[in-house]
Amino acid sequence: MGLSCKTTQRMLTVHIFLGFKRGLWSLEGLKTFSYLEELILDNNLLGNDLLLPRLPHLHTLTLNKNQITELESLLDHLAEVVPSLQYLSLLGNMACPNELVSTEKDEDDYQRYRYFVLHKLTNLKFLDTRKVTNSEREEALVRGAFMKVVKPKDAKASGDAASISPEMHYTPLPLGSRDLTNHRGVLGKCRYVYYGKHSEGNRFIRDDQL
Repeated sequence: MGLSCKTTQRMLTVHIFLGFKRGLWSLEGLKTFSYLEELILDNNLLGNDLLLPRLPHLHTLTLNKNQITELESLLDHLAEVVPSLQYLSLLGNMACPNELVSTEKDEDDYQRYRYFVLHKLTNLKFLDTRKVTNSEREEALVRGAFMKVVKPKDAKASGDAASISPEMHYTPLPLGSRDLTNHRGVLGKCRYVYYGKHSEGNRFIRDDQL
């Protein structure tokens, strides 16, 4: 046919489908497909260490039902390696907050996620199951940077920090009174003395009545 290797490669790599529980956790082999335009990676084991090669022609990427939990690092990576991306789907990952991954999430959580994604990937035309609207794009431009979800520290880390800092467990009660099984009275000293001069009842008592 007289086709060059580059032309043949371009014809064969318009789209690649690697979904439905194939167990992928590495994408190293994709670096040879520089003309790739569509990449389907649903139902795999891809996590926060996901690394795509630079694919300047890629416009469609789906990563549904993987193990991605960190949104910002993923978006920064995609902005660098797939600058032409227009269609992205992250449904079924913890990084995409909706009722598919947690019953505690609602439409407001999901909308904030969309604003943040559009702030990072300004060329997107379609995100998850919805087309990007002009109002969303405008809102993302104004407030998208402030829609980042900040995760609280895990319980173990909080517990370790509290054990190091005694102030975290401050209580005005003496140590002997904190045990729920110990009901003995406790006598202690207090720096404050209440004289009753601010009591509501004392407003009606004259000095000559004391």
